[in-house]
Amino acid sequence: MPSDADIRDILTSVKTIALVGWSPKPDRPSHRVAEFLKRKGYRVIPVNPGHAGEQALGETVVATLAEAGPVDMVDIFRRSDEAGAVADEAVRIGAKVVWMQIGVVDEAAASRARNAGLRVVMNRCPAIEIPHLGL
Repeated sequence: MPSDADIRDILTSVKTIALVGWSPKPDRPSHRVAEFLKRKGYRVIPVNPGHAGEQALGETVVATLAEAGPVDMVDIFRRSDEAGAVADEAVRIGAKVVWMQIGVVDEAAASRARNAGLRVVMNRCPAIEIPHLGL
C-alpha cells in the first residue's frame, strides 16, 4: 500500500494520463474522474474502443492503450479480472505508473508491473487523493 508521500509524488510528477474504460456518460465515475483530472491540469487521453475517434477532454478517444502514445500513468476503470491485461500493456508502452481504481485489485498484475519498474496504486481514486492531499 503506497503511503501518502508516494501518492503525492506520483500525482505531482505525472502529466499525461491514459484513462482506460472512459465513458462518455456524465453520470459514470470514469467520466467524472477524467473531467476532474483534466481540470487539475493533467492531459487525459480517453481509452474506449466503442468511442474511438470521438473528441473528449480536448483529445481524440483511442481504442487501445497502445494508441494513446507516450503516457506517464494508466488509470484503469475496468473490472479486476480485466486489469491484468491493461497493466501488462502499460508495461509494454513504457508507462511509469499503473493506477487501479476503487474496487479494482489484481495482485498478480501489480507484482508484474512493479517487477517491470512501474509504480502501482490499487483500489484508490486520484480524484479522492488529490483533494485529500491538498494538491
